[in-house]
Amino acid sequence: MILCAAQISPCWSNPDAGLQKIKRYAAEAVEGDAELIVFPEQILTGWDPADTTYATFESGSLVEHMRDIAREVSIGIIGSFREKTDTKPRNTCIAIGPDGKTLAKYSKIHLFSPGGEDLHYSPGTRLGIFSYNSCTVGLALCYDLRFASLFQAYRSRGAHLIIVPSAWPSGRMKHFHLFTTCRAAEFQSFVASVNTIGTTPVDTYTGGSCIAGPDGTVRARGSDLEELIFSNIDVQEVEEIRKTFPVQNDYVKTDYSNL
Repeated sequence: MILCAAQISPCWSNPDAGLQKIKRYAAEAVEGDAELIVFPEQILTGWDPADTTYATFESGSLVEHMRDIAREVSIGIIGSFREKTDTKPRNTCIAIGPDGKTLAKYSKIHLFSPGGEDLHYSPGTRLGIFSYNSCTVGLALCYDLRFASLFQAYRSRGAHLIIVPSAWPSGRMKHFHLFTTCRAAEFQSFVASVNTIGTTPVDTYTGGSCIAGPDGTVRARGSDLEELIFSNIDVQEVEEIRKTFPVQNDYVKTDYSNL
């Protein structure tokens, strides 16, 4: 499966312009034979841990427009939006198939408390996992990269690929690449961390999107420019490395607090 990572800047607090940008890059991804395109965290508005403007239900017009783009261009789209709930909104990532239907939805479980995201958003409570062209895919968001237990949960459910839309600031890029490659090697999965670029009222972002293979090696890496990054996700490679070096067979779920 050809995956396209859309390392682009958000249209700050302008979701209509963001949708136009999604449509343009989705069309370019199809020209590059991609079957699935991934956009950075909160691409429609820009990531802001204190702003809940433009929060919408999944049935709202912003998500419906993403569905229209997926159908028109004929590509799977992974985007994220501020999902309205009965209480505080959630930072939600949605996977939409080429037919416009929801494949999976995941709301960020680990909210970024250093930036106050936990004060304005509610954490998610469920995994987001789906099958796409024989590839089992899990969803995470940005700060989730720091929490290996989430990736273990996806690995236990057979995920070949874990996608991580992100807004990871330039000052901590070494950790972005470290965690991406570590999670890939730990759980013998492809991990695609797709970062944003540009300067927003929140921080400065320098791209560096990273796709790591199930052996932990970097297969594709973005520059500091707006660009599309293509990479082949080989399910057979994942299955082979898990067969020849079956680390997960030795995994023991243990409550270490009692030892």
